[in-house]
Amino acid sequence: MTEQASASISDAVRLTGTELCRRCEESGLPFVTTAELEPLREPFGQRRAVEATRFALAMSREGYNLLVIGPHGHGKHAFIRSELQRVASTQQASSDYCYVRDFRRPGGARALCLPAGRARALRQDADRLIDDLRTAIPAALESEALRAHIEEIQAKLSSHSESIFKRIEEDARVFGITMVRLPSGVAFAPVKDGEVLAPDEFQKLPREEQERLESCVRRLQDKLSRELREVPRLSKQARDQARAVAKDAVASAVDQAFEELESRWADLPEVLDHFRLLRDDVLEHADNFQEQDDGAKLLLDQRRRFDRYRVNVFVDRTGTAGAPVVYENRPSLDRLLGRVEQRAEFGALVSDFSMVRAGALHRANGGYLILDAEELLGNPHSWPALKRALYAKEARIESLAQVVGLTSGESLEPQPIALDVRVILVGDRHLYHLMVELDSDVAELFKVVADFEDHIERNPENELLLARFIATIEQQDGLRTFDQGAVSRLVEHSSRTVGDRRRLSTEVRELIDVLHQADHLCAERDGERVTRGDVNAALARRAERLSRLRERFIEQILQHTVLVDTSGERVGQVNGLSVLEFGGARFGLPTRITATARVGDGKVVDIEREVELGGAVHSKGVLILSSYFAARYTRQVPLSLNASLVFEQSYFGVEGDSASLAELMALISALAEVPMKQGLALTGSVSQHGQTQAIGGVNEKIEGFFDVCLARGLTGAQGVIIPRANVDNLVLREDVVAACQRGEFSIYAVSTADEALELLAGVPAGAADEAGDFPEDSVNAKVLAQLIEFAIIAEGFSRFVKVQDGSDAAAGSAPPDGSRDGEDA
Repeated sequence: MTEQASASISDAVRLTGTELCRRCEESGLPFVTTAELEPLREPFGQRRAVEATRFALAMSREGYNLLVIGPHGHGKHAFIRSELQRVASTQQASSDYCYVRDFRRPGGARALCLPAGRARALRQDADRLIDDLRTAIPAALESEALRAHIEEIQAKLSSHSESIFKRIEEDARVFGITMVRLPSGVAFAPVKDGEVLAPDEFQKLPREEQERLESCVRRLQDKLSRELREVPRLSKQARDQARAVAKDAVASAVDQAFEELESRWADLPEVLDHFRLLRDDVLEHADNFQEQDDGAKLLLDQRRRFDRYRVNVFVDRTGTAGAPVVYENRPSLDRLLGRVEQRAEFGALVSDFSMVRAGALHRANGGYLILDAEELLGNPHSWPALKRALYAKEARIESLAQVVGLTSGESLEPQPIALDVRVILVGDRHLYHLMVELDSDVAELFKVVADFEDHIERNPENELLLARFIATIEQQDGLRTFDQGAVSRLVEHSSRTVGDRRRLSTEVRELIDVLHQADHLCAERDGERVTRGDVNAALARRAERLSRLRERFIEQILQHTVLVDTSGERVGQVNGLSVLEFGGARFGLPTRITATARVGDGKVVDIEREVELGGAVHSKGVLILSSYFAARYTRQVPLSLNASLVFEQSYFGVEGDSASLAELMALISALAEVPMKQGLALTGSVSQHGQTQAIGGVNEKIEGFFDVCLARGLTGAQGVIIPRANVDNLVLREDVVAACQRGEFSIYAVSTADEALELLAGVPAGAADEAGDFPEDSVNAKVLAQLIEFAIIAEGFSRFVKVQDGSDAAAGSAPPDGSRDGEDA
C-alpha cells in the first residue's frame, strides 16, 4: 500500500475533537446559577430504588423487609434514613418496655409493655413506693396499738401457763408435796410441817409412806406433762395471732401505699397484676423493711434487698414522636438481641432482671431497623439470630454462650418481647447475590430489593437533575452558588467518572467532595459564586495529590529504567496499555509487549500465566489468539507454531483481556517480520474472528500514553488505537483533546484487527480472496507464508524423526546371521 493509501486509512479511523469528549454547553442549561433551582427531594437518578423502597414501606404483609443494594458512595444510607424518618413521623409512637421481677417464676424477668413515655413514670412510682414502704411498714410494726395487742396475746398465753402450775401445785399440797420451780425446770419434794424433807429424813420415813409419796410425785409429773403439752400449741397459736395482727397492720399500711398506684395504672392490667404480686411479696417479706442491726443480714443483702421491687426501664420512648428508626452499625449478637449483664458476688457471677439490657431489635420494635449487610454477616451468629427473631416475631435475648451451648447451670432467661419491626439491610450487589444463592431465607424474609443505579442516561432532563442536586448540597452544606460554567464542568466530570459520555454517574459522595473543594477554592479568591475555573482547579489539585506514583512510573520510563519506546519501529514489539489503581489513585501507563515465534505444535505460551502473574481472563484472551491464527491462516495447513508473549518488566499481576489486540499485533509482527510503529500504543480485546471488542479504562490508558509522549515531546506521529466500540466512552482531558485538535496527537478507532495492523505497520494488511489467498506483499500474506514454512519444516522434521525411529527399530531387531529384513527394498 502506498503512503497516500495508508494516510487515507488513518484519516478514516482518526477521531475528531467532538468524538474525543462530549462538552456540556452552558447555553443549554436553563439557569444562570443554581440559586434559581429547586432542591431535589429524592436521591439523584434513583427513581427505581425510590419506588421499590416506598412500595416495601407501604406493604403491611409479612416478609416485606427491604434490601438496599448498590455501589458505595451513591447515597443509600442517607436516602434510607431520610425516607424512614419521613414515614415514621406519620406513624404512632411505639411502646415502652420494662423488665420487673417475675414473682410467679423465682429468679425470672417479666416484660411489661407500656404506652410511650410511661416506663419512666412506672420506675419513679416503684422507687417512691419502696421509700414509702420503708417508712410505713416499720411504723406499723412499732405502733402502740400493735404492741398492746401483741402483749395482750402474750399475756393470755402466760396466764394459761401459770394456771396450769397453780393447779398442779394445789394438787401436790393435798398429798403433802410441794412443787419447786427451778431454772432448769420443775421438781416435786415431800414436806413436813411446811419444810421440805431432806433426803436422809425421807429415808427415815416408813417404807409405805415413802412409796406413797413417790407414787404421788409420779402422778403429779405425769399430769404436769399432760398439761404442758398444750403449751407449745398454744404458743404457736399466740405467735400466729401476733403475726396475723402484725400482718393486718402491715397490710393496712401497704394497701394505703398501693391504693394511689392502682388508681394511676388502672388502664394497664399487666401493671396492676404486677403490683398485686408485688404487694403479696412485700407482705411475705415485711421483715426486710425493718432495720437490721443485729448482724443477721449480710451487708450486701441489706443493700440490695429492695432491688426486687424496682423497675428496669428497658426501652424508653420519652420525648420521641413517631415510630423509631434505629441504625446499628455494629450488629454483634448482644447489640442486636440485647444481653444480660452479670456481677460478681462472693466468687460467683449472678444476674437478675435489673441487669437486662436492650438490643437494636428492642429499640426498633414498632418501627424500622437499618443494618449493614456486610457487618451483619461478619458477626458470628447474628444473621441466624435475626432470622429466628423475624420468623418467630419475638425478640428473645440470647447470649453467645447459650447459642453455642457453652452455658453451665441455670441462667436468667428474660421473657421474650413480641416483635413488630421492618428490617432494612444495606449492602453491595455482590454480597446480595451471594446471600440469595446460599440462603433461601433471604427471598422469604426480604421480598423487596431497592437496587441503586450506577449511572443514568445523559440528557437535558438528567443534566438539570444533576444541577438541582448541586443546589441541594449547596443549601444543605452552606456552599456558595454555582454558575452555569461550574455546573457544565461538573456534568462533564460526571460522565468522566462513569467512563461514558452517554451517561451520568450517580456516585454522589465523590461529587460532593468536588463541590466542597471547589467552594473552598472560590473562598480563597474571595469569589461570590463557584465558576468553571474553580471546579477545574479542584479537580486538578485532587489529581495532583494522587499523582505521586504516576509521576514515579513516568520518571522511570524517561530514565529508561522501564523500557517503552515512543518513536521508531520494532519487529515483534508493541506498546500495550494498562490501568493501575493504588490507594484511590487510578491512572494508565504503557507497557512493552513482545512476542517470539518458532516452529512448534500450535501453542501460544503466555509467560505471565506460566509464572502465575496472569489471571484467568487474560489467559483466555491469549488462548483466543491460537484460534484466530487457525481460523484466519491455516484452515488447510496444520498450525505448526510455538509462540511466546510477555509483558516486559511487569512485576504485578495482569488480569483482563484488554491487551489481546496488542498481543496479536506483536505476534503478527514477529511472524511476518514487519516492524511496528512505536509511536502508537493500542488497547482492546479481540475475538477469534478478528473483531475488536470494548475494554475498560480507555480514558486513563490514552492519557497515560499521552503523558509519556508529552514528557518526551509530541511529534504528531504519536497516538493510541482503541476499539470502535469504545468511542462513546471517551471523555478525555482538555489538554489531550487540544493536542489532538492541533494534530500533535491522534486517537484511532478500529473495528478489526486488520485496521489496527495497517496503522501500526504502515503497509496493507491484505484481505483474503475466495481461495483464501492474500495479496502479495501484504502483512497477512507474509504471515501465511511463514506459517506454511513452519508447517513444512515441522512435517519434514516429523518424517526425519520417523525414519530415524524406523532405522533404530530395524537395527535392534536384526537376525543373528547379520542379514536384515527388507534389505533389497
